Amino acid sequence: MPSKTEPFAHGQSLIHALDPRFRLVAAVVLTVPAAVCQSFEAAGVVLTLGLLLVMAARLAPGKLFKRLLAVNVFTVFLWPFLPFTTPGEPFFTFMGLTGTYQGVRLAAIITIKTNAIVLALTSLMGTIPVRDLGPAMQALKVPDKLCHMLVFTHRYAVLIRQELTHMLQAARARGFRPRTTLHTYRTYAWVAGMLLVRSWDRAERVRDAMLCRGFSGRFHTLAEFRRSGIDTAFLLCSIAAAIFIIYLEVIWRLT
Repeated sequence: MPSKTEPFAHGQSLIHALDPRFRLVAAVVLTVPAAVCQSFEAAGVVLTLGLLLVMAARLAPGKLFKRLLAVNVFTVFLWPFLPFTTPGEPFFTFMGLTGTYQGVRLAAIITIKTNAIVLALTSLMGTIPVRDLGPAMQALKVPDKLCHMLVFTHRYAVLIRQELTHMLQAARARGFRPRTTLHTYRTYAWVAGMLLVRSWDRAERVRDAMLCRGFSGRFHTLAEFRRSGIDTAFLLCSIAAAIFIIYLEVIWRLT
């Protein structure tokens, strides 16, 4: 059953059946060209690939929509600024401000790429259980410190958020109501300070618990990573898709 910290990690799909090591490599191979592309054609291909991966992973639409909504809270702020601050050909006028075609185009491409990358990473990396993520990265010779940072961030970000929710609920139970007052600002400052203190305390307790269990800087797992023909075929398809994205980008730049 999916948990709050790993909503997509367990399932019966083609993506879930793939070797975690191949999924990690495919995620890097696909997202790096996607992040640097600047043409609508390449961005459209990336978005299509993201949607295909979502369907192959059979992700829950409701949970996926919430994740996309959280991401687009930030991308929506691009639209009031980029069209009016990017130099180029006039495209429209709003309240005396002139928006350019280049600005609208840039905001649209960033929005498309952002959603496409989130879809791809959620399908490929979000479907890997935390217990397998660290060993899979170590098998790919990723530096140990980077493995630790990624795994612990993945594992404890949700717990710290839950801690923040409990603290805010406790404040509301004591009659706190946010307003534009000094008391509100002081309360939020205390909440932020206590969250930092509790996060530090949790980190020390987790470290002590791991040392008591003999942790020596390496993740160990009972899962066995076995390469199959499907894994190799999937990675080759990912590489071919990345090459096609780069090809579209090169053609766009030359024309």
